[in-house]
Amino acid sequence: MPKTLTELIDSREPAWPQVSAWIAQAKTPVQVLEASPRRAADVLLNLQVTTRSPMGAIAFQTGGLLIDHGWLRVLGGGCGRMEGDLARWNGLGRAPLIEAVPGALFIAHDVLGGFFALDGGALGEGKGIAHYLAPDTLEWESTGKGYSELIAWMLMGDLQRFYGDHRWEGWQEEVQALSPDRGFSFYPPLFAKEEPGLVRSRKDVPMAELLALNLDFAAQLTAQ
Repeated sequence: MPKTLTELIDSREPAWPQVSAWIAQAKTPVQVLEASPRRAADVLLNLQVTTRSPMGAIAFQTGGLLIDHGWLRVLGGGCGRMEGDLARWNGLGRAPLIEAVPGALFIAHDVLGGFFALDGGALGEGKGIAHYLAPDTLEWESTGKGYSELIAWMLMGDLQRFYGDHRWEGWQEEVQALSPDRGFSFYPPLFAKEEPGLVRSRKDVPMAELLALNLDFAAQLTAQ
């Protein structure tokens, strides 16, 4: 039987103080989007996750987290600024953004069209390890981290080293002006072989469209 909202909201050992401590130690700017109580409650009920966990705490206490000028977006309970929430990005709720992917739980995305998901069997060994759908390889790459470790790394780790080759001059201003529900589609695609002097164009598109494009490209490459 599904747990009730009262059972999912843990007031004795909530994880939010720990998440707040990570945010306070973040190496890059972090914007905590204001939560919509009704939407956050729906997300908890749909996912059946407790606020004793960092995932439940972020879903209930925030509309989402925008890390490093909004380059990286951690899914939360959703809000006016960031419509995509943990439930909608996993095929749940009243207006899902995508069809559920059995054995995978989407938890974050970035402006490049990269997606982070927890492995429930579809991506590896099914042990809940976070994987990254890299737009430059179109492969699900294991991070070796669970949800809590991944969020701590996103906030306190070296994002410049992780993304450095794909950043451009003035990216901060361009990314800050971008809706958290949109990302960049590049041409030629990031997975295309780089030629000397290659200059890629980019346009912003809905993140759901980017996921569909990258999954389609990945399927085509696998079939070759």
